Amino acid sequence: MNKLQTKRPIYLPRIGQRIVKTSIAVLITLLVYYLRGYRGADMPAEAAITAIICMQPYVHDTREYAMSRFIGTLIGAAWGLGFLLLMLVFPRMGEVLLLVYLRMAVGVMLTLYTCVLVRRPDTAGQAAIVFICVVIAFPEIEEPLQQALTRFGGVLLGTAAAIVVNVFRLPRDKERSLVFFIKLSDLLPDRFSQLPAAALFRLNYLYNDGAKICIMSEHAPAFFTLSLSQAKLSVPFIVMDGAAIYDANENTYLRSETLEPAETEHLRARLDALGLSYFLYTIHNGKVCIFHQGEMREQEQAIYENMKRSPYRSYLEGEICRAEEIVYLKVIDRDDRIRMLEKKLRRELRGRKLRVVMREEHSVPGVSSLYFYTAAAAMPLAEKRLMAILREKEPKLRAREVFLETPYQTEHDAMHLLHRLTNLYEPLKILRLFQRKAK
Repeated sequence: MNKLQTKRPIYLPRIGQRIVKTSIAVLITLLVYYLRGYRGADMPAEAAITAIICMQPYVHDTREYAMSRFIGTLIGAAWGLGFLLLMLVFPRMGEVLLLVYLRMAVGVMLTLYTCVLVRRPDTAGQAAIVFICVVIAFPEIEEPLQQALTRFGGVLLGTAAAIVVNVFRLPRDKERSLVFFIKLSDLLPDRFSQLPAAALFRLNYLYNDGAKICIMSEHAPAFFTLSLSQAKLSVPFIVMDGAAIYDANENTYLRSETLEPAETEHLRARLDALGLSYFLYTIHNGKVCIFHQGEMREQEQAIYENMKRSPYRSYLEGEICRAEEIVYLKVIDRDDRIRMLEKKLRRELRGRKLRVVMREEHSVPGVSSLYFYTAAAAMPLAEKRLMAILREKEPKLRAREVFLETPYQTEHDAMHLLHRLTNLYEPLKILRLFQRKAK
């Protein structure tokens, strides 16, 4: 086969707004010094370095970082000026360079300690860098005050350039033909938490602007009514780990993947033989109904008491559910028992049309759950089903997944994810050339 035919195409990544804005801010600092007559080796680098460091994804972050950098610069410049004045008043202290460098190290220590003393430890590194920049040229410094002011002014120039450039929005396009798929677990630490205000504002901005965003969850829709109660949703959810597609605006299920009655009968018989109690999750007349079978254990009771407070789900006792409406079964027990059960049943059920998933119950430490779905209930398959539904009205829609690289830890992770999504939804017009496929 021809090698040219087997060669895979290479795609260039997008150039984001932050890259462009940082370059513009650096250009501004260089032009300012150029107009002031600086050339070549005489061109100060502090302003450009400051502009690069201060340019943050959001204007609010830039301001906070700029304030920290300003305080650190002020402390470092003050100690640097004090060091040079000391050398000027006592010239004999500068005769032995090794001792001068020792005093510089002591100056770094005093600079760092000052930042801790004024309760701004985040500025310590910046302060130490400015101190070294001020004093490093000693003894070839004739005007200590001018040296300190020059370094201080350069940092202010870079900070100002970063803030001014960051407040302007560059012209963008809108990717209205993309449907973005994101995980609820990338926006929240757990299913009981509310979406942070900043993330809610950004998400609603995207929804109001026409962005098509599908949120996917391992859990039933009841949690969306809590976590995303203020979100202006425009695309159906994928819920129950891919087993169902739910339209929150219409309060209805567009599609669900239920267990085959024969598989359910076999699984329930096996669980009964092991003496296990379990929950059956069903969708009946567009509502989630949950039935419990067997005697409820302590671990199940703790989860049950927490869950039943929601007005969006119904817990029932008895054998009144329809076999064809069962979406999944759930067994709750201690972590060690669930691990043993998962290993045992996964081996026994191999070859059947079932998918087994084990998850920790974060609301009750030391407790986990084992879920049994039909093999057709999976997130990738649910994405394809939802896209087929959406393409009935808009045939040219395309899917795009946006996930965190690492598990969610803080609210900043949610904002990072939504910032990436915003850049994908609103690419820069002037950089369309770089999005083309390289041959």
